Amino acid sequence: MLEAGVPSPVVPYGADKTLFVVIDRLDQAREIRIERSDLEATIGELVAGCFNDPIKVISFNTLEHWMKDISTDVAGEIKARCDIDGVTLPDYLSDFVESHS
Repeated sequence: MLEAGVPSPVVPYGADKTLFVVIDRLDQAREIRIERSDLEATIGELVAGCFNDPIKVISFNTLEHWMKDISTDVAGEIKARCDIDGVTLPDYLSDFVESHS
């Protein structure tokens, strides 16, 4: 268990990384958070159907101590990619894109 004031062993102090967390709903009662370190890979995995029912995408920086809900930006990028490629938005992303557009 982590204690207040003790640095986390997972993210070393001073590590300047921006991470992306996808909050995915497994069922009505449970959610899972999946962390990625690359936004392009995160969007690619969303489009490829690697998530069950994505709810939100959050970015945060470990050094600068900020976080931002980027769900609207990601939904817009997914919609733009589908439009450019001339493909229909996949069913598993329709709720995510509609709720963040």
